[in-house]
Amino acid sequence: EKREWLDDYQYTQLLSICQFLPGPASSQLGFCLGLVRGGWLGAIAAFLAFTLPSAILLVVFSSLLPLLENETGVAVIHGLKIVAFAVVIDALLGMLKKLCPDKQRKMIALSSICGLLLFDSPYTQIFIVFLSAILGLVLCKSSPEKNTTLIPIYYGRKLGSLFLFLFFGLLFLLPFLTSLENSYVNLSNIFYQAGALVFGGGHVVLPLLEESLVGSSQLSNEAFLAGYGASQAIPGPMFSFSAYLGAIIPTGAHFSIGAMIALLSMFIPGFLLVCGVLPYWRVISEFRAVANAILGINAAVVGLLGAALYDPIFTSAILKPVDLAIGLVGLSLLKIWQLSTLVVIVWCVSASVMVSTFL
Repeated sequence: EKREWLDDYQYTQLLSICQFLPGPASSQLGFCLGLVRGGWLGAIAAFLAFTLPSAILLVVFSSLLPLLENETGVAVIHGLKIVAFAVVIDALLGMLKKLCPDKQRKMIALSSICGLLLFDSPYTQIFIVFLSAILGLVLCKSSPEKNTTLIPIYYGRKLGSLFLFLFFGLLFLLPFLTSLENSYVNLSNIFYQAGALVFGGGHVVLPLLEESLVGSSQLSNEAFLAGYGASQAIPGPMFSFSAYLGAIIPTGAHFSIGAMIALLSMFIPGFLLVCGVLPYWRVISEFRAVANAILGINAAVVGLLGAALYDPIFTSAILKPVDLAIGLVGLSLLKIWQLSTLVVIVWCVSASVMVSTFL
């Protein structure tokens, strides 16, 4: 509005594209705004400026973890896990209201939760998203708008097709390359798969990464949720959480290298995908079936987050009744008083330390 880089309709279309595609929607939108304004260098500048501050802070936090191994430190980490409990409930309630307003989508969300809790497999989430797209085609009804204003991009469908080829090529090639047993390739594969397959934004990446890292014993549940809680304390995209994880996963190299590989591997698939789809969006968005499928996928996203709320968050953070009380007060601060997440972090961590000290 201030700089008049785009009109309202163009901005809305960019937002729709980023919500339609897997990946970090807020970062994809920032990347697209930079692309529209300043070409490829503008897109890279937008990504770096939007992401690096939070990524650097989380890497610094990862280096401080050894200092939190005493009794007070353990209580601080447990407080951060309770923060995750309160924040994810708040996110889940917001997404439920927005993405599941009717019975059909509530049913898809509930079925997704049941499927994830019953079948513990890394492929379950992919299958559920695919099945939910089909259910969306059948059960959901939408009215996609007709495009009236072109998004100003300066490349054509040939280059867009190349980006899509690279996206799918890496998606299927990296799992085969993990047979080389190279720690960098394995790290790239984990975060590329998560960035390529997650719908619904930062909170929903939690179950994908938890399954890949905690489920395979590469990382402890405590360290995973501590970083997730810390990521609530800083501004910036939730996907910057990947830099923290890359820094603490043992790779045999300096922690900054692991952080950089994880961060880039998480964001690159979403950027490749949005660059590939932009030249085709005018045609894609006019198909009602596409919009219906996305409604089903969005409902499944609510189910993914609901399942993650129970395991690993609730099972790890709520160990006794006082933990539940702390978490519910934190949720009230967010939902009823609408205070900043920073206030919730201060409350949960302080309460956890006091309980550890005096009870």
